[in-house]
Amino acid sequence: MSHNHIICDNVCFSYEKGSEVLHNISFSCGHDDAVGLIGANGVGKSTLMRILVGLEMGFTGEVTVGEIKVTKKTLPRIREKIGYVFQDSDNQLFMPTVYDDIAFAPRNYGLPPDQVDERVQHALDLVGIDYLRNKHTYKMSGGEKKMASIATILAMTPDVILMDEPSIALDPKNRRRLINILNELDHIKIIASHDLDMILETCSRVILMSGGRIIKDAPTREVLTDRELLEANGLELPFCLQGDPGEPRPFGHKH
Repeated sequence: MSHNHIICDNVCFSYEKGSEVLHNISFSCGHDDAVGLIGANGVGKSTLMRILVGLEMGFTGEVTVGEIKVTKKTLPRIREKIGYVFQDSDNQLFMPTVYDDIAFAPRNYGLPPDQVDERVQHALDLVGIDYLRNKHTYKMSGGEKKMASIATILAMTPDVILMDEPSIALDPKNRRRLINILNELDHIKIIASHDLDMILETCSRVILMSGGRIIKDAPTREVLTDRELLEANGLELPFCLQGDPGEPRPFGHKH
């Protein structure tokens, strides 16, 4: 696992000429780093995620995952290393049942049925959704779909996990479960989210983006306690850091 890292070096990207979405993005993260990617809507967080996993090519600069440069040729190897949890679970789940969705990647890797079953069971247990194993995905709630999506990624046993707004659609109980799962995983994790309380609980470092650039890359508390910096970039302090310590905390947020 010593070669387990992501390096972005001067990455620029435009969807159309003249309107740059990402400008000179450079950062690196290594084994078991947990990085929160934050910023207002439209600053390029999702685009950056999609570049890391090879869903958007046509960028300039260089992206390396492990020892492999992201190019069209290396995409199959890159996608074995990176698990990507989409913002919209319907983009992720396409098999008839949850079991089939989670088994899809291990089967694709050519594992024998008993090992596939083992991987699926492990992922279901880790996420706490064994009760959903035979459920049809179209009959599930948004929160159930999100947890199933996370299980499909864990069954791939990737080195790197990317998550785009993972706490969207989760009720407080499943949100808490997600936080616990994230804190137990020893993968490289990059989590793009507006849920700054979750970022505070799960990430040791934060990359703040604005206008397609990295504004700050620093330890989580340093960024998320800086009211002025956050407000200048269209964000607010996490709920649990707002107000005086004596004030009651907003419902549903534990500190």
